[in-house]
Amino acid sequence: MINEHDIKDMWSDWHAPIASKRATEAQKMWEESVQHDTNPVNDPVNHPKHYTNHPSGIECIQITQHMNFLMGNAMKYLWRADLKNGVEDLKKAVWYLNREIEARTKGKDV
Repeated sequence: MINEHDIKDMWSDWHAPIASKRATEAQKMWEESVQHDTNPVNDPVNHPKHYTNHPSGIECIQITQHMNFLMGNAMKYLWRADLKNGVEDLKKAVWYLNREIEARTKGKDV
């Protein structure tokens, strides 16, 4: 079972400098899929700041739209944790990841 310490470690890995392999790959995906606005405006419905202010310049939805529901929600809460609800968001991410693990363990297609 994943605990908060594991999530914090994963979160730290995700927030590594842009030069990290994952951030570089994600940045490339972003650049190929949309034209990046260099002067983003907070749009609380379409582009909330807690999903668009990642140091990589990538918007959370650009990544999570390629995931299943449970993993996408876990990523969403990890993504915004430092910008919105901190530990509460990390706990929510753990909740979704544990559901994903349970479903995969039982062999269910999520």
